[in-house]
Amino acid sequence: MNFEGISLKKNFWRFVWPSVVAQWIFALYTMVDGMFVARGVSESALAAVNIVSPFVNFLFSVSILFAVGTSTIVAIYLGQGKHLEANQANTQNLIVSAAVSLLITVVMWLGVNPAVRFLGATEATMEYARHYILSILPFAWCFILSYTFETLVKTDGYPRFATIVVSLGAVINCILDYLFVMVFHWGVAGAGVATGISQMIPVFLYLKHFLGPKAVIRFAKPSWDFGQLIRVVKIGLSSGLTELSAGITVFMFNHAILRYIGEQGVVSYTIIAYVNMIVVMSMAGISQGIQPLISFYYGKQNHEVCKKLLRYSLAATVGLAGAAFLACMGGAQLLVNVFISKELTELRAYSASVFRIFSVSFLIVGFNVVGSGYFTAVERPKESLVISLGRGVVILFAALAGCIALFGGEGIWWAPTVSEAVCLGITLLFVRGMAGREERERIEDGIPAEPAGR
Repeated sequence: MNFEGISLKKNFWRFVWPSVVAQWIFALYTMVDGMFVARGVSESALAAVNIVSPFVNFLFSVSILFAVGTSTIVAIYLGQGKHLEANQANTQNLIVSAAVSLLITVVMWLGVNPAVRFLGATEATMEYARHYILSILPFAWCFILSYTFETLVKTDGYPRFATIVVSLGAVINCILDYLFVMVFHWGVAGAGVATGISQMIPVFLYLKHFLGPKAVIRFAKPSWDFGQLIRVVKIGLSSGLTELSAGITVFMFNHAILRYIGEQGVVSYTIIAYVNMIVVMSMAGISQGIQPLISFYYGKQNHEVCKKLLRYSLAATVGLAGAAFLACMGGAQLLVNVFISKELTELRAYSASVFRIFSVSFLIVGFNVVGSGYFTAVERPKESLVISLGRGVVILFAALAGCIALFGGEGIWWAPTVSEAVCLGITLLFVRGMAGREERERIEDGIPAEPAGR
């Protein structure tokens, strides 16, 4: 793992683009199952897949927690030249992640009926939901380990290989979904098994990498450092909550829209939520792409390079945010027309209108996501957690309540922009405070500014 033999800007793009593409591919996983189930089974089966989706979201949030926490610690160790400690951390993460996935599997298997009722299953969707979740449970370890290993492979200096493996998993998912649902008629269970297998194959490919001759990060006898495990959880918690908060956000919006606008508003929000997921995951791709680089240079105490990488990521965020905003403003009606039949002219017009309002938040969201990721990479989990919880739950809930109180139901569509703007102010305060502390420490220690790299 040698980040210093290539120009800093080239290294930045070498890590960011594969990470962004990987996020787009992960977004497809949730959409492909639904598409085949809707066409091959029934609308009730599709509803069941959507009902169970928060559990899948929970699995990915656990995976991200361990992935971000472990990869940050491993990258810092490598930056400090502590290869044995990095390998021990990697091995401990593998064992703990596998144990957690086994615990989740057993608990959910024993309590599947109350679990699906809690998730919202009705009489019409109960059996579909049970079959889908039971078909996924044997592969829970794959969901958790696949993303953890993907992140560590990037940290090992092979982001392109990680992207190829993720892409292969997505292709396998599409093929198996078609075979199991449309050809073999296995129903929702077939969709669940297809997704599970498409997660399992990448796990073994990543294991082959870590056991191969090119890997710098390897497996070693773990030191069983409980303090390090707590450190992993603290570092990765904000990123895990960012993933989990997506489901909480949809839950809050659906309830508010049903109460103040009605069911047609939920149709409009469903379309918006698809696009919002792609935009937010794109920003998360930038954030997670720069994490190994920043953690590596942070481990070497080269703060100037860390700041330069942050500037690169903010520039990329501006480009992506601007492109997303302009595309949504100009193409809102076209996108809405894909989902809503031409007979519903009023709903089409309303959906396009509120879509444009919601898309203003796309101009801001990336700065908060990247800011949270930066604080994670430099081991400042408290700041990262405040940003993640703020934009995903606390500030958003307050903004939603405030906008409804001031503007009624139509205020719902402005709540994300208000929430992201308030959170951006907090992010800027944290960045300014950290920069001031680092400058004071540098002056007190008499350390000259480091070269910022090429």
